[in-house]
Amino acid sequence: MDRTAEVVIEIQGKACVCPCAHSSEGHDGFDIAQLRQKTGFLTFDHGLNNTACCQSSITFLDGEKGILRYRGYNIEDLARYCRFTEVAYLLIHGKLPTKEEQRFFSRYLNQHSMIHEDMLHFFTGLPPSSHPMSILSAMVTSLSSFYPHILEGDANFHETAARLISKVRTIAAFSYKKSRGEPYVYPQEQLPYCDNFLNMMFSSPIHQYEISPLIVEALNKLLILHADHEQNCSTLVVRSVASARANLYAAISAGINTLWGSLHGGANQAVIEMLERIQEEKGNTQKYLEKAKDKKDPFRLFGFGHAVYRTYDPRAKIAKEICDELFTKLERIDPLLDMAKEIEEKALRDDYFIERNLYPNIDFYTGIIYRAIGIPTNMLTVLFAIGRLPGWIAQWKETHENTAGKIYRPRQIYIGPSSRPFLPTQART
Repeated sequence: MDRTAEVVIEIQGKACVCPCAHSSEGHDGFDIAQLRQKTGFLTFDHGLNNTACCQSSITFLDGEKGILRYRGYNIEDLARYCRFTEVAYLLIHGKLPTKEEQRFFSRYLNQHSMIHEDMLHFFTGLPPSSHPMSILSAMVTSLSSFYPHILEGDANFHETAARLISKVRTIAAFSYKKSRGEPYVYPQEQLPYCDNFLNMMFSSPIHQYEISPLIVEALNKLLILHADHEQNCSTLVVRSVASARANLYAAISAGINTLWGSLHGGANQAVIEMLERIQEEKGNTQKYLEKAKDKKDPFRLFGFGHAVYRTYDPRAKIAKEICDELFTKLERIDPLLDMAKEIEEKALRDDYFIERNLYPNIDFYTGIIYRAIGIPTNMLTVLFAIGRLPGWIAQWKETHENTAGKIYRPRQIYIGPSSRPFLPTQART
């Protein structure tokens, strides 16, 4: 596209000049901010699939080419060479940390890994059957009462970000212990981020959890794959809350609730439940592939297709590699993994899926990996939220620091009744 391009929209004799909004890579756009004022018309983009809601320097995604980069770094390189905490620092602060910066960031994570003891009363008051995502959302909102620094402006955002990333991990582990009726395991200062989480999840007073470097490495990679994904549904919600100048905790809680949806982060849980359902029916994968192709059948093949990718999700490729390595080295066997691979092989040879660019997405294999680690099905979306947290913080920070930004306030195309007379109760039939 011509870098000086503009488009002129003429409607009923009225014209609006829409200048080019430039990108450093990927799609350019046209700025339609004056369209309604100049012409009286709006654009209509159901699902916002063709609308850029912001300018961002955090994540670049090319769905046609299968490219994903955080701050310019390819996801493949970050997953191969970095720990999750390094990528968290990169997203929030815009650069990979030096050895000294990483040391300080890790120290902040350890210093703030505890949650206020009074918050334990919240866990006690919740039913044992509470979904961990509802607990996580409620607890993150309550953090604003115990740690209100960000509400008045935080002079040390490095520490605030580390505080939230660390405490969310502890809350997640405590919510799991709550669901099992087991005593909470407190974080340990000498353990790194992922090691600490696994220890809090699986240690008990009668059983010391043996931390496997292989599982720690797999968890680090999975969290990196989840860390950000451009303007997805939950990120849009986080930015929308931030545009109202609401505090960080409120925005993250809103993001958690959005991520919980089965079409978003809850899809990894839905994949496991789908595979278990197929297993109950003697592993008839072909039956479910046919159901997925039947427009009259409400069945949905979770883990296939993506709103953005028109090729194989680059994160899914890495997840599949993690899966193969983990199961091989641990010498594990899982019939759900066998069925998943069978579904993928059949789908990638089926014209229906090929013509529609339906390939496995990140949710297809991550749930199986978490299952091998020992994470229960209802905790899968919580792990997604832990990984996505640095991206949400970065997106909130970018929105909050944009002093020229406006509160998100989209328009609508109204299709309800026009003005009609009001009828008192006795006149209504």
